[in-house]
Amino acid sequence: MNSHLKGILITALGVLIVTPDSLFVRLIDGDPLVTGFWRGLIAGLVVFIAVLLFQGPRAFSVVFRSGKPGLIYMVLVASTAPAFALAVTNTSVANVVFILAATPIFAAIYSRIFLGEPIERRMVLTLIAVVIGLGVITIGSSESEIASWKGDLWAVYIAAAFAAALTAVRKIKDVSMVPAVPFAYIGAALVLLLFTSPFEAFAANWPLYLGHGVMIGAASCLLTLGPRYITSAEVSLLVLLESVLAPILVWWVLGEDPGPLAIAGGATVIVALLVSNYFAVRATRV
Repeated sequence: MNSHLKGILITALGVLIVTPDSLFVRLIDGDPLVTGFWRGLIAGLVVFIAVLLFQGPRAFSVVFRSGKPGLIYMVLVASTAPAFALAVTNTSVANVVFILAATPIFAAIYSRIFLGEPIERRMVLTLIAVVIGLGVITIGSSESEIASWKGDLWAVYIAAAFAAALTAVRKIKDVSMVPAVPFAYIGAALVLLLFTSPFEAFAANWPLYLGHGVMIGAASCLLTLGPRYITSAEVSLLVLLESVLAPILVWWVLGEDPGPLAIAGGATVIVALLVSNYFAVRATRV
């Protein structure tokens, strides 16, 4: 198996594993901050054990050698754990995953501002289409009983924060940041512990908390390793799978209908990114 195919398979598997993420948040009946605590703690422990088993304790030295970019990465990734639970709790799953699909747009803007990279005309056109799509989603939130602008804002924050985290570590792109993931997730859990009492809720929902955390931990490893073997455009195409599958899964299991405007806006975002990334992949193959 060549490295390119390996990268596609690893990334695709990571996307499939993370797809039920929002469904778990919906199924867990409790405080979103408690969900964020167990999500971060269990996922962090899973990644920590995986790194320890496959890379050894020396692998964690990268955390102390990554400097300011690594610290920014860990803080931002840590903040997305509770933010995701808050987003899914306060708006529809479709809104959340459609908004998160716009992460590459934020990354392109950050790369222009902080790394001085030009934004291609392709990305400008994509940005315009994505903004229109997000606007339609926002309008739909005001007309839907299961959606709210509060959750939409949390989803926008996650997209912006994760894009910023990825932009920060591009300065140390030759270093695998997998060993930094458990520090981010467990660190987030310890901060949330100051504001929540999570242990009573765990007794009532431990199978869901455990399954949720293990899934996030496994997906985090795969989605950090896979992109090392394929282009960012190919990664973006594969990640779009979650934006399509997650709302369908929640709709099928819980009957959550996101509404016509959310679907229309989400379709605009996904089609814009699909076309943009298709041409980006073609350009890398020429």
